[in-house]
Amino acid sequence: MRNRRLHAVPTSPEAPRPGRTAREPLWRHLLGRRLRRERTERGQTLTETAERAGISPQYLSEIERGIKEPSSEMIAAVAGALEVTLLDLTVAVARELNGQRATAQRQVPANVTRPSGQGFALAA
Repeated sequence: MRNRRLHAVPTSPEAPRPGRTAREPLWRHLLGRRLRRERTERGQTLTETAERAGISPQYLSEIERGIKEPSSEMIAAVAGALEVTLLDLTVAVARELNGQRATAQRQVPANVTRPSGQGFALAA
C-alpha cells in the first residue's frame, strides 16, 4: 500500500497548494464571484435569491465568497433562482478562468521561453 500525503485545502485563492501556482484561482472562487455578479445584475438581495433557491442566506453568502464548495444540486438551485442555465453559468466561469490564464501567460518572466508546443520551458 502506498503512503499518501494529506494536504490542507487552502481557504484563499493566493494560498498555494502542491501542483498549483499561487495565482491559479479555485473553481469555487470563480463560481462564487459569477453567482454574485448574476444576482446583483438582477437586483436581487442575498435573502431573495436564497429563498428562491431553497437555501439559507448565510450558505449563499459563503458560496459567493468562495468559502463553501457547493454540490451540483446547490449550484443548480441557485442558477434556477437566478434564471440562468447551468451551461451559461459554466461557460461564464470558464471564460473568466481562460482570461485569467491568458493574463498570467502574458506576465511570464523574461528568462522563461514558450516553445511552439504547449507548456513552458525554462531557458538555460
